[in-house]
Amino acid sequence: MLISFGCPVSGAWARPETLTSIAQRAEALGYHGLWAFQRLLVGEEQDLAPSYQSVLDPIVALAWAGAATSRIRLGVSVLNLPYVAPAVLAKQAGTLDLLTGGRFDLGLGTGWSEPEFVATGADPNPRGRRTEEYLAALRTLFTDEVAEFAGTYYRVPPSRMLPRPAQAGGPPILLGGTAEVALRRAGRLTAGWVSSSRASLADIERGARTVREAAAEAGKDPDDVRIVVRAVVQPGDRNPAIPLSGSWADIRAGAQRYAEAGATELFYEPNWDPRIGGPDADPQVAAQLGTEMIEALAPADPV
Repeated sequence: MLISFGCPVSGAWARPETLTSIAQRAEALGYHGLWAFQRLLVGEEQDLAPSYQSVLDPIVALAWAGAATSRIRLGVSVLNLPYVAPAVLAKQAGTLDLLTGGRFDLGLGTGWSEPEFVATGADPNPRGRRTEEYLAALRTLFTDEVAEFAGTYYRVPPSRMLPRPAQAGGPPILLGGTAEVALRRAGRLTAGWVSSSRASLADIERGARTVREAAAEAGKDPDDVRIVVRAVVQPGDRNPAIPLSGSWADIRAGAQRYAEAGATELFYEPNWDPRIGGPDADPQVAAQLGTEMIEALAPADPV
């Protein structure tokens, strides 16, 4: 299982100097990738976690991290596809992939925040059909000399989108989601699945099994499917019900349980620690804690 790390995009430590230093340290320590996430805004009446209160744009943040590094992969978990047209995202993702030498992984979801739907003029429904059309539109924009797609929800007139991404076929796409139909869609149509921060070990095991079964039924090699776990870390007191809690040694041991559950990559998520990703945390303390975490949980076998 590959070991990655959450990018400084939330709260007090989401500053240019910390983003640069964490990205460079992650690369030097042998982490496989850096992962960001998206949150556009928080409605006045919404009661959301501290990590959602102040969040950098993930594409811009990853471009910044990419400019400071040369090898580490860069991923987003996830961008909500209803918010922008496929052509806009294809241009952004393709550009980021090209500028970073083919290091970008594109996680997609359909969103859940009503204020964000309203603010972007977005309608996520019907989620399945909309997602499948979006993927088809991205595919033609990334790969065809003349891109063209005509669906119910999205259209691409005969067009050329240049320059192309560095990776053939565009950045690998992974889908989020927890419902069985969403998991099966990830296995059938994309490179794999990326879990939510709320997924339990049992959820990961079930999700990995479902995604791989769907991939096999679609004629794909299930061993090639990626299962990426967004793993919230809780250092301090050990909670037997939470694999990634306790001492750093406990957390590293707990990560192995995700590999046994079918994960191919796990990224430790520091942004969910309110001392780090909280908007009111002390920036210097947040950066120190994030640095302590990245040092303590570095992969034993550098990528």
